Amino acid sequence: MRVIEDKCVGCGLCAQDCPLGLIEIVDKKARINEGCVNCMTCFKVCPKEALEKEEEIKPGVVKCNNCPIMCEIPPDKVGACQRFVNKNGKLIRNIPLHLFEDVKDVVGEDFAPSIKEPLITGIGAGTTYPDFKPAPYIVEAKVDGVDVVTVVTEAPLSYSGIKVKIDTEKNIGEEGADVYFEKRKVGHITTEEYGSKMLSLGGANLLTGKDGMKVARVICDIANRKEVKLKIAKGSELIIKVGDPPIIDGEIMGKMRVGCGSASMGLFGPFFKEAADEVIVIDSHITGLFSEHPAGTALLVPYSGVILKARKSTLGRYFGDHGEGWGGTSITDPIAIVKGVDKTIARPGMTLLITETTGERAAFYKLGKDYKFHQEEMPPNAAKAVEVIASTCEKSRVSAIYVGGAGGSARAGVVRYPLKLSKAVHEKKAKLTVGGAPTFVLPGGGITFMVNVEQVKVNAFSWVPTPATVAPIEYTMKKEDYIEMGGHAEAIKPFSLIKKR
Repeated sequence: MRVIEDKCVGCGLCAQDCPLGLIEIVDKKARINEGCVNCMTCFKVCPKEALEKEEEIKPGVVKCNNCPIMCEIPPDKVGACQRFVNKNGKLIRNIPLHLFEDVKDVVGEDFAPSIKEPLITGIGAGTTYPDFKPAPYIVEAKVDGVDVVTVVTEAPLSYSGIKVKIDTEKNIGEEGADVYFEKRKVGHITTEEYGSKMLSLGGANLLTGKDGMKVARVICDIANRKEVKLKIAKGSELIIKVGDPPIIDGEIMGKMRVGCGSASMGLFGPFFKEAADEVIVIDSHITGLFSEHPAGTALLVPYSGVILKARKSTLGRYFGDHGEGWGGTSITDPIAIVKGVDKTIARPGMTLLITETTGERAAFYKLGKDYKFHQEEMPPNAAKAVEVIASTCEKSRVSAIYVGGAGGSARAGVVRYPLKLSKAVHEKKAKLTVGGAPTFVLPGGGITFMVNVEQVKVNAFSWVPTPATVAPIEYTMKKEDYIEMGGHAEAIKPFSLIKKR
């Protein structure tokens, strides 16, 4: 990078954001160290356009192709990500490949095979309330020659909620917008995950609020795979049911996007090369421009001269926005994504394919002598590229993860020393399951778990008007560990007696 000194005001933004710390402010001007790798970070944050890239690559510099940034790394220096070093003209990963043997101490031990599955589930078990009572079922059996105990309860959890994943690129509302169930606030839209829309519903603060009953009910209805109607503040109306496609504003969603517009470039590059002189994949996250993208460059596709009306991220990658149009953006007429063409590069007769990341909509254009694109009928090669995208997409569906914090009644009824149980769960000496389904236990204090509701028997969840949701919980461990935790040994029953019921 080069500093244009008469524009630089020494604000320091470039120095603050430079990932390698190669910029300093001297006499109120930015000064760039010789180790600069042209990652363009400073260029993107400079408010005065006082920086520009030096086009000439210096001797010994190696261009990195391991991500879209494409750093130009001087000898013995690392790129912006600090992963690759230029050693004698070759890029070398600066830490060696690790075998599992090298990391197994960090990963930690897995559960012993004998305690991986509970002897019984908590479904239909009843509860321990008021906490100190022994769990309703404490069962023992030999598994692989090991004495194993499973303790079960249906635990009322005030600290509980549900995360809902909606596979669609259709915009449903702004991130952070409130979500309503029967005109009561039950949660909010949270950050997207790979394009899927995510709802965070419930949680202790909403459960204990004035609309807690509605909150408890909506958590359980979704967890029990019932159909639920939701309304987003200043956004869409949703009908969702776990396992089914979502219905958004009366429209049944068909496909989940295959990836962002940039990912599509790499996934379908050979098809795009045959489809048109230029391909644009419109997406609310990253819109891709094929001939400028590294995928197009690698396939020897010359730059088309097409200029997009969007904020540039890196080569061939442009930030999108959210709206009701193509690819979940505000663009309702696809050609509106094109700002113009570079007339020194583009040529009349050049073809352009524009599509979405689901392949559900596409349009084909040809550049006229007026240097404007005019829509034409889709030729076979372009149609094939669109069909490949569409056929690679998964079906749109709704999924949900129940989240709970196992507190008093979920621990004191299991053992007399609840802290020992918490430690045992984190140390994988006691396995927590929900309705027999595996859970992910969040690190840190307490026992906060997540479970895929599709692995739990339908109608296993319920709620009480405290308000709280009720989940079937099982703890499975070696009997000797259970006794050491202050387990209720006097309440243990042989599994054979339970099995006969």
